[in-house]
Amino acid sequence: MPLVRFCYADVPVLAIRSKKAVKEFIVAIFQAEGKALSDVTYIFCSDQYLLQINKTFLQHDYYTDIVSFDLSEGSQTIGEIYISVDRVKENAVTHATEFKKEMLRVIFHGALHLVGYKDKRKSEITNMREKEEHYLRLFGQK
Repeated sequence: MPLVRFCYADVPVLAIRSKKAVKEFIVAIFQAEGKALSDVTYIFCSDQYLLQINKTFLQHDYYTDIVSFDLSEGSQTIGEIYISVDRVKENAVTHATEFKKEMLRVIFHGALHLVGYKDKRKSEITNMREKEEHYLRLFGQK
């Protein structure tokens, strides 16, 4: 059985509606995309925490909402996904959406990265957004 964990680095525990349902849905995303999932850990953190990861591991000196690390061995996907709660809150305001919906979008975005979707080029960004919207609809977020 795939393992999906939510951990908290330097932020309070999030009140995510039905964590069990979100975790099961993450597993379903991997199944729908035809990718075997073994273990994925989401680490929720602050801007400063994620900035340090971004600098240390990716040599990027800027804030971001998410950093995904694919640690897979063989065909089983293993990953760590770091999410800045600060960035997600700001993005929700910027995009005039609810925090919980934006958080789900970013959670699903991380899973999609581990499945193999990229978001560097314009066409990749468009495809990623379509997938995010698709899975938000399936999860019951319009």
